[in-house]
Amino acid sequence: MTDVLLAAGTRKGLFVGRRRGGGWDFEGPYFNAEAVYSAGIDTRSTTPRLLAGGTNSHWGPSVFHSDDLGKTWEEPQQPAVKFPKDTGASLERVWQLQPAGPAAPGVVYAGTEPGALFRSEDGGETFELVRPLWDHPTREKWQPGGGGLAVHTVITDPRDADAVTVAVSTGGVYRSLDGGASWAPSNSGVQAVFLPDPYPDFGQCVHKIAQDAGDPDRLYLQNHWGVYRSDDSGATWTSIGEGLPSDFGFPVAAHPHRADVAYVFPLNADEDRVPAGRRCRVYRTEDAGASWQELGTGLPEGAHYGTVLRDALCTDDADPAGVYFGNRNGELFASADDGDSWQLIAAHLPDVLCVRAAVVA
Repeated sequence: MTDVLLAAGTRKGLFVGRRRGGGWDFEGPYFNAEAVYSAGIDTRSTTPRLLAGGTNSHWGPSVFHSDDLGKTWEEPQQPAVKFPKDTGASLERVWQLQPAGPAAPGVVYAGTEPGALFRSEDGGETFELVRPLWDHPTREKWQPGGGGLAVHTVITDPRDADAVTVAVSTGGVYRSLDGGASWAPSNSGVQAVFLPDPYPDFGQCVHKIAQDAGDPDRLYLQNHWGVYRSDDSGATWTSIGEGLPSDFGFPVAAHPHRADVAYVFPLNADEDRVPAGRRCRVYRTEDAGASWQELGTGLPEGAHYGTVLRDALCTDDADPAGVYFGNRNGELFASADDGDSWQLIAAHLPDVLCVRAAVVA
């Protein structure tokens, strides 16, 4: 089987796993007792770079990187992500570390709480605030979601380095077509069930976005109630939640190679955040949301209460694809066959906040 690297950020450190052949070996925790809300694996160079956004209860948040697959880690002498003094803001945590596509080598984006986007041109060692999004006229009306006011998702267009899409909780989807110089809300069709106007221009509580492998203009969105698809890079959205046991949840992930294939992990409700029907199940669409298939082979039977958070479901770039998720029970599950079957690869971890995986040499 393909050699895969898996990074799992938890409430109490980062665990790094390697699959060589059919078995998994884990090391860690790195950043012991730190909450690791974000992780990234940058495979654009010959040597993969791991990125981790940790939050120390005493020293605060920081961004670390490793160029030896997690054996050693480096932290800049000066804070990698820091708000300019004139903003009056201070960094609470880094929610997202997203390497840009091959059209922008060295570029890494960081999404933060409070809600802001930062851009790095040196592989994630130093970042600068993307001021036009921070200064956007709608920003003062953004409200914190249950996890805080955060930019938690960054999508880059593989065809155009200047096309960037972000998701804000709770602000909605915003798009830039000029490298971040200007931004526009992009939420047409996405419902905000908690607002008097259920279809506002902005203010939706978007939980996660994923980009289709076959068509970069096709995006999948898991909302605070609602699963949606866009076929025009987020300009308009259509509901695709029919056929799911619940359209509430946090994560959505796309298959790395197959068009029209995406995965979600439904939860019962916003006031009952456990697996839908208390069953540990991933759901897959193979027709861009027209229908959904329950995936449960190898997953626990019986009542289950492991919530999967927004960044705790991912795919690798193998073929067939690996699919992974971690939950707040401290369990990590993996599939090596597009989600058809699963195995438990780690248990009794601290609650899992984020999962990233990639094929490595």
